[in-house]
Amino acid sequence: MSGLSLLPIFMIGLLGSVHCVGMCGGIVSAFSVAPVRKFPVAVVAQAAAMPVTGLLDSTLRAVSYNIGRIASYTMAGALAGGIAGGARALTGLPAMQIVGYWLANLMLVALGLYLMDAWRGLVQLETAGQVLWRRIQPLMKHLLPLDSPIKLLALGGLWGWLPCGMVYSVLLTAMLSGSALSGASVMLAFGLGTLPTLLMLGMLGGRLRSWLQRRPIRRLSGLIVLSFGLLGLVRAANGVPSWLDAVCITPGASAAHP
Repeated sequence: MSGLSLLPIFMIGLLGSVHCVGMCGGIVSAFSVAPVRKFPVAVVAQAAAMPVTGLLDSTLRAVSYNIGRIASYTMAGALAGGIAGGARALTGLPAMQIVGYWLANLMLVALGLYLMDAWRGLVQLETAGQVLWRRIQPLMKHLLPLDSPIKLLALGGLWGWLPCGMVYSVLLTAMLSGSALSGASVMLAFGLGTLPTLLMLGMLGGRLRSWLQRRPIRRLSGLIVLSFGLLGLVRAANGVPSWLDAVCITPGASAAHP
């Protein structure tokens, strides 16, 4: 998978980060204040009452958490890409890869509608992900109090497995990328796309959060992601010029050949 073909994945992470604000924005905002000694859910309510510990400290907290979160995305992408790539190599059915990329772009269409609050079908995926999350969530109590970058790094690694329809939709692309390395690259690009918003959230807190959760912002972001999916479907059908591979998820742009 070329670096250029990862551009749409990065952009999906960047635009989709308006959803991240709702999912874990309160937690990230709380990391910019004094050491957290309560369970993360309680942190959100208490964050505003805690004194800011300085720009350098708050930045280090946010960076540590996000490195852990992106590392868990990358690991999930490597697992998904490796397992699916191995199965594809065993079956020797390239047609399955083509069908898979149609599904990946359909998932982008679903994600765009999800971000626009026009269709909530991806919530079903989040419900299914609760099975794994119920096993991971209790591990957080062993990290309290969150008084060091190492603990925040570990928390980010756990929080990266939080059930999220947006993550699952991109994980399908990682699964179809052809190898563990390509799958990891897909999820790394996605995670880096979400990084600017969540880093700024750690420093600006509620002001940025309230702005990003406005309906026009969500609708615009969802519309652009929806366009990525629609262009990918048309490109997969060879209906537009090949130079659009740079902004589409298609077999020609994304497939890794064993």
